[in-house]
Amino acid sequence: MDTLSYKTVSANKETVDKQWLVIDAEGQPVGRLSSVIAALLRGKHKTNFTPHVDCGDNVIVINAEKVALTGNKWEDKEYVRFSGYPGGQRYRTAKEAMALKPTFVVEKAVKGMLPHTKLGNAIFKNLHVFAGAEHTHEAQKPTTYTIN
Repeated sequence: MDTLSYKTVSANKETVDKQWLVIDAEGQPVGRLSSVIAALLRGKHKTNFTPHVDCGDNVIVINAEKVALTGNKWEDKEYVRFSGYPGGQRYRTAKEAMALKPTFVVEKAVKGMLPHTKLGNAIFKNLHVFAGAEHTHEAQKPTTYTIN
């Protein structure tokens, strides 16, 4: 095999082509939706994917308040936070979290599927979640992305 006949393409900040995508979350299970969003944010669907570079797309999620959880997860699934003090552990069910902040459930699921590093934090900033059907990024001319 002639090793000089091909080159490995490595993307960097200047060569990355980012697109804007809109995903409608209405009726979608949270886990399946989040895994697709995380892959799009990371850029794993692109041919020039590079693990140490933010080469993913910007994703806009609309109708986040209409996502689905299968089974009894609305009552059974708990989100835990801890203040650091004794007795400072707080629990909130998915139904309570959705009532307080409808975008929280989708954001938390996607953030858990991204790398837990500085790069993961930078990639997470490319996610824009909206509770309703309207979003504020019309100027970017996003394209619609269908999941199923």
